[in-house]
Amino acid sequence: MSTFILLTKLSPESIGNSVSRETIGRDWFHSVKEKCPEVKWIDHYALLGPYDFMDIYEAPNEEVAAKVSMITMSKGAVKAESLTAIPYKRYLDIIKDI
Repeated sequence: MSTFILLTKLSPESIGNSVSRETIGRDWFHSVKEKCPEVKWIDHYALLGPYDFMDIYEAPNEEVAAKVSMITMSKGAVKAESLTAIPYKRYLDIIKDI
């Protein structure tokens, strides 16, 4: 399984109410779990900066990661990006050949 980072930006309207925000977040999470059961969630963070949330997860391939981003967009995110994350020790092994 590969590691991915999901960066999510929400609309200002969807952030304002903490009760509805929690409900929307739970609905999103259940949708992803239902449609991508092979995804393993590692962690979830609220961010200060250009994105509102960051999720770290493992998926079998980039197609499943793309599906996670698409589900996120379908649930009201203004922007959702899934980035490949390479463990640092593996990164060092890769660059030794350069």
